[in-house]
Order: sequence, then structure tokens, then C-alpha cells
Amino acid sequence: MKKNNIYQIATFVLGVALIILAFTKTSSDKKAMETSKKEAVIENIHNRKSVRKYVADRPVSKDDLLTLVKAGMAAPSSKNGQPWAFVAISERRTLDRLADGLIYAKMLRAAPSAIVVCGRTDKDASGKIWPQDCSAAAQNVLLAAEAMGLGAVWTAAYPYEDRVAAVVEALELPPHIIPLCVIPVGYPNGTETPKDKWKEENLKWEKWGE
Repeated sequence: MKKNNIYQIATFVLGVALIILAFTKTSSDKKAMETSKKEAVIENIHNRKSVRKYVADRPVSKDDLLTLVKAGMAAPSSKNGQPWAFVAISERRTLDRLADGLIYAKMLRAAPSAIVVCGRTDKDASGKIWPQDCSAAAQNVLLAAEAMGLGAVWTAAYPYEDRVAAVVEALELPPHIIPLCVIPVGYPNGTETPKDKWKEENLKWEKWGE
């Protein structure tokens, strides 16, 4: 066999080997990336905690508030109805006014910002779906806050008439907008830790049974 032919064959074999090696490495890297992403998401869910104390004089940027609201709007909703609206607040006077009217949201006095998750009855003719859809949106906001190193906590407005009225008045909401919850947001000032809420007795396999 001529040296030329041997060289061509060797070059071809080497090329094929390099292609296989590159493909294997790419597949391995992709699998590792997917595993890392999965672990990060699960870890973030389990690390979420309710934060009620915030660093003084450290505002939350408008861009970060926008990121939180975008996360909220990425939530699932019945028939993709998206019956929600959000009010992002950073004005001290408004935050204090909400704190005055909401017995369980006094931390708003220290929070630099808040996001109010609201239902839109004009996008939910039954009036029964928006609380579920907006709850999913609120959970997304809380998870996004955790991922961004921010502290947040769900404080309820709906279904308590007095709390709903306080938020409606403070934010001048129109009749078709109903506040579900007020989420104070800020940089954590403390060492809150997530609660382990796993309880095996709350899981049934296949059917209720014993």
C-alpha cells in the first residue's frame, strides 16, 4: 500500500475519532448542564423562606422589580386566561399607608418595595378562577426573589374584606381589580432559614387507602 494511501486512511480515522470524541464530550457537557439546572431549580424551591426583615437604605432596583413581575406573569393559568395584574411599589408613603391598613403586613414600614398581585374579574367571568391563577403567579414572584438573593413574604389581602378594602383604597384600584396579596420585597437582614415541610403522611400513592 502506498504511503499516500496509508496517510489518507490514518487522517480519516483520526478525523472520525475526533468527531466521536467531540460529540461524546458535547453530550456529556449537555447532560451535566441539565443535571445542574435541575438541581438548582429544586434547591431554590426548598430554600425559599418568608423574610420579614430587610436591610435599611438598600433599595430594590426597578429592573429587579420588573424581573420579579415577569416571573409572576410566567405562571400557568386556566385556559391561558392570565387574569392578573401587578402593582410594583417603591414610594415610602404608599408602603406606610399599606402597613397602616394591613394588620399582618407591618414589615412594609421597613421594606423598600412591594409587589401587589391582583386578580382581574374582567378576565374571569366566573369569578372563581383568578385566585388560583394569581396564587401561582405570587409563588413565582417569591421563588424569583429567592433566586435573586432578595427577601419576600406573602401577606394576604383576599379573601378578607377589610384587607382588600385597605389595599383598594391605598392603591386606588378600580372595581374589576381585586388584590390577592401584598409581597414586601427587600434585601434580607437576618438569618431566616427555610422550614422543612416534608411530611410523609401527606402523600398517598395511587389512591387514598390506608
